[in-house]
Order: sequence, then structure tokens, then C-alpha cells
Amino acid sequence: MLIRDMTVADLDEVYAIEKETFSDPWSKTSLLESISDPNNHYIVTITDGIIVGYCGYWGIAGEGHIYNVAVKESHRGQGIGYRMLDYLINQARSRGITSLTLEVRQSNEPAIQLYKKLGFIEAGIRKEFYSNPSEDAIIMWNSPIQ
Repeated sequence: MLIRDMTVADLDEVYAIEKETFSDPWSKTSLLESISDPNNHYIVTITDGIIVGYCGYWGIAGEGHIYNVAVKESHRGQGIGYRMLDYLINQARSRGITSLTLEVRQSNEPAIQLYKKLGFIEAGIRKEFYSNPSEDAIIMWNSPIQ
């Protein structure tokens, strides 16, 4: 398994995972804009020559907001999400990010447990944050980054 920075050349594979994973996926344009901003950092995970996961954060004043954590459905349950996020957290720390936050669907228990394993704690609820279907989000923080 290889974890590296996301590039423009990765967008087609990343977008396919985005559409497979999320009920309200980002567009390729949104993904491109996100990886083009120097305050943001996005990575991909590659196994057997194909991208099997990606994630990233938007950096703002020493804080990072994690967006788009996704692993290809055929590769879930293999520890890829943990390794990918652990790598991202270490990269964030090395770039001066001192805390990270994210939102997660209240029903997504596997993701909640993964984030807790990585040092995130529940900090609140965003009512009806998600659509397709409508659902509350749990706000989680890792501060200071552990």
C-alpha cells in the first residue's frame, strides 16, 4: 500500500470513489478546487496500482477541517481508512495544524469508532446537516492533535 499526495491525474479515480461513497457527492470541479488550494492537503491510498481511498483537510489558522474520507467499497474493512487518516493526521501536524475537526453521519457507527480510535471526541450535533437522506451530524474534534 502506498499513500501519497493527491494530484490532478487522480481525479477520475477519486471522483468514482466519491460517487460510490456519498449520497450527495462533490463534483470533479469541487475536488480540483480543493486540491489546488495550498492551505488544503489531500492524499490518496493506492493498492495494486489503483486508488482505493482518499481523504483530506482544509487548513484554516492552525486548524484542519477533514472532508471526504472515503475507501472504495471493495476494499473496506481492511484497515485502509485507519492508515490513511493516521498518515493525514501526521502530515497535518508537520504542517503546523494543531487541531482537527470533522462531521460524521450519526448513523455511521464504523466511522465514529474509527475516528475515536484516532483520538477524536464527540463535541456536538449539527441538526439536519446531511441530505439524501436528511440526518444529523456528530461534530468531532482532535485537539490538540494526538
